[in-house]
Amino acid sequence: MSRLIKFILVGFLVFAMFESYQLMDGNNSSVQAIKEEKVEVTSSSTSSARASSSSRNVTSVTKKSRSSTMRTPINWRLSSETKDYPNVRQLKNFWVKVSISKNRTYLMDGDKVVYTMYSSAGQYSKNSNGKMVSDTPTGTFYVQQERGNSFYNSELNEGANYWVSWLNHGEYLFHSVPTNSDGSYNETEAKKLGVQPASHGCVRLSVADARWMMENLTVGTKIVVQD
Repeated sequence: MSRLIKFILVGFLVFAMFESYQLMDGNNSSVQAIKEEKVEVTSSSTSSARASSSSRNVTSVTKKSRSSTMRTPINWRLSSETKDYPNVRQLKNFWVKVSISKNRTYLMDGDKVVYTMYSSAGQYSKNSNGKMVSDTPTGTFYVQQERGNSFYNSELNEGANYWVSWLNHGEYLFHSVPTNSDGSYNETEAKKLGVQPASHGCVRLSVADARWMMENLTVGTKIVVQD
């Protein structure tokens, strides 16, 4: 074999090896790029998942903080919320809203609820048209001057503490959970507070809430009672 032919063959082999190396290096680069992309995507997904989880936790904490001031379980002796009662003199448009079916009484400043009380208004019964209605009248009323530390109704064999009238001058009241003839609290009835309508028409409150209402509701304060 002549030197020229050997030289050509050697050159061809060198060229073929160089091309093969380039192809392998290219494939390795592609594999590395794919791995890096996967790592980036995984990292991004993990960050998104962490951010989403963090967002859910913040939302959960926010919701909890908004509702955590309501005292649970209900304690009919204490205030309904663990925070302080509002200073009525600092409220621009103070009024009271009673929801019979929700067993709640709201202290309002305009459209804003500033304090929520557990309450129990009049029991439901069927009227002449077969409709279920509460013994507590609905509508807009205003606090009246009659109020006191305690009363007892012998006809109903029931009394209460810390009362203030909002209709018919002593007929419909805000007052504490019921008391017995000896002045002790009727605990069976007290446990219905905030759970179900239970009164003969008045709005029952916890002992602490009733006292606050008696001491802070001025004559003429608007009372809106809703079903």
